[in-house]
Amino acid sequence: MSRIYEGSLDGRGIHVALVVSRFNSFIAERLLDGAIDCLERHGCTAEHRTIVRVPGAWELPQAARRLASSARYQAVVALGALVRGETPHFDLLAAEVTRGLGQIARDTGVPVAYGVLTTETVEQAIDRAGAKAGNKGWDAAQSAIEMVQLFRRMDG
Repeated sequence: MSRIYEGSLDGRGIHVALVVSRFNSFIAERLLDGAIDCLERHGCTAEHRTIVRVPGAWELPQAARRLASSARYQAVVALGALVRGETPHFDLLAAEVTRGLGQIARDTGVPVAYGVLTTETVEQAIDRAGAKAGNKGWDAAQSAIEMVQLFRRMDG
């Protein structure tokens, strides 16, 4: 019979760092609210959470690497919003932030949950930060909990 490993949504005792971009803060704060709500509802209390604010999305991977490498956190949740403008800046930034966060997860073995919106318009970002399309901050926090529990089960 095959072994099947799955994570659970039990956040009790999990130490989570939330890295939040201040740029587009009216969106990022909604994502943070959703992430905190998720963590609390799944048992991850305030004393097990650390919130780190960075200037913008570009700085998310830098702070996330420091946190993931510290051995103090079982997961890192990156939160921010990139909205397309009229220059190629959006494409470059979105690609590098995404690549950077993925590389941190691979390098450290610590789950890094992706709660960075990449949208065409501010309205789309608002929708994904709790208005019409759920809250991607919640989704990222939920993924973080599940991945921590999955790794614990895989490690025995």
